[in-house]
Amino acid sequence: MTASQSPGPTGAEPVNPTADWKALRGDVEGIADVAAERGRSFVDAARAHATDYVDQRKGDAARSVTDLAKSVRESSKTFEAQPNIRAFFDSAADGLEHLGTSIEQRSFSEFYEDAEAFARKAPVAVAVATFLTGFVVARFIKSTSVAPITEPYSDHRL
Repeated sequence: MTASQSPGPTGAEPVNPTADWKALRGDVEGIADVAAERGRSFVDAARAHATDYVDQRKGDAARSVTDLAKSVRESSKTFEAQPNIRAFFDSAADGLEHLGTSIEQRSFSEFYEDAEAFARKAPVAVAVATFLTGFVVARFIKSTSVAPITEPYSDHRL
């Protein structure tokens, strides 16, 4: 070795730098594959957890709708002297019972597909509903914010 050459990190020159880069590249690709696989399994687990949660909440929602239908049917009994009004309440109760049964029997993916199909069929209605929801939420947030305190005697001098 001459004075102008410096030894490698181990004191000797590397035997084949191209082989070292190929080995490093293989190691990085292996790590990337493991990370991608773990990411996919994490997403699958999160999706399964979310689906289980939605299915549980779906049952609660179905029971709530069914209970509401029972309440509407009970309240229709007060209108025995007025058959038209009682028929209206009974019809509403039947519709709510049907909705509760539908919620109980259908899966989350079916609800999602129905919502997606509705959004494709009526994009203007979805846009208007989104705008109105945003407007209502903004008004709610604005109304619940704390108003600034104004001093009644701000121009009073001591």
